Amino acid sequence: MAIARGAGTEIIRSASFEDIDTNNTTLIVGVQHHIYTVLSVSIRCYNNEGGTQLFYLNLKGYDSKAGTTNQTISLMASLIATGDTFVWNDKFSFNGYEPVNFTGPMDDATKQDAIADQGSSVSQYLFCSGGHADDNYEVHVTYIDQNNA
Repeated sequence: MAIARGAGTEIIRSASFEDIDTNNTTLIVGVQHHIYTVLSVSIRCYNNEGGTQLFYLNLKGYDSKAGTTNQTISLMASLIATGDTFVWNDKFSFNGYEPVNFTGPMDDATKQDAIADQGSSVSQYLFCSGGHADDNYEVHVTYIDQNNA
């Protein structure tokens, strides 16, 4: 049976990724008028080169303080030892698209509404990476996709 994805739907999604290293790996690609609530990100480390490299979880999106598009917002940087599993289950949400650009900071209801309206043509997305080319992580992300189109 196909999963309904039309306006007004809310579905749980998941995706798995192997061999994460220093190359940015996109976990969730934003779609306009969608809201994504990340439930958990499970990270298994198969190799942490030198044992000192950090694993990074970032959001590419709009900086509401400066009013700047396409910024990397660091959500997490954690040292995960080879053989260990780290589960981040602190829930957070993000919009699928950026707002129509405004002069920062977000300091009134009009700007706050612009963020919610997602009126630009720039997608936001969640991505991760390791700290060294020889790092090796496997990642599983589970999230809710609310379609408000």
